[in-house]
Amino acid sequence: MKPVHDTLRDLERGTPFWFTASGWLVPAGVLGQFLLAGQALFGGSDFSTHAILGSLLALPVLVLLLGALSVGCLRGFGWWAGLLAVITLVQFVLAGGDGSPLLAYHPVNGALVLVASLVLLAKIERRRAHVQATKGSN
Repeated sequence: MKPVHDTLRDLERGTPFWFTASGWLVPAGVLGQFLLAGQALFGGSDFSTHAILGSLLALPVLVLLLGALSVGCLRGFGWWAGLLAVITLVQFVLAGGDGSPLLAYHPVNGALVLVASLVLLAKIERRRAHVQATKGSN
């Protein structure tokens, strides 16, 4: 029997839309965060919009984590979803202190959130492509 990558198990069950949508929302939101932070730094807006969007980004991250932990065919995404959840939590901790020296690490950690979310999205899209290929071959 040929070994199957854990994110490609149970392809006949597909990939839920809510999981795929959450996978797209996180990197898009993080890119928006970088834009909003840049605008706030150079006087285009204040940081309140950045803070609100950052708080809202916790929702799709939580959806990805809970989906990977609770839906059998998505369990292969657990490692990356867990990592994304942990570094997102670190992002909130770093942003929590006003004027703290730790705030300097907030943009670096934001870049890590972006990278982890893009890796997770690539894995989700890879699964979707395999699901469509198996539907087309039937």
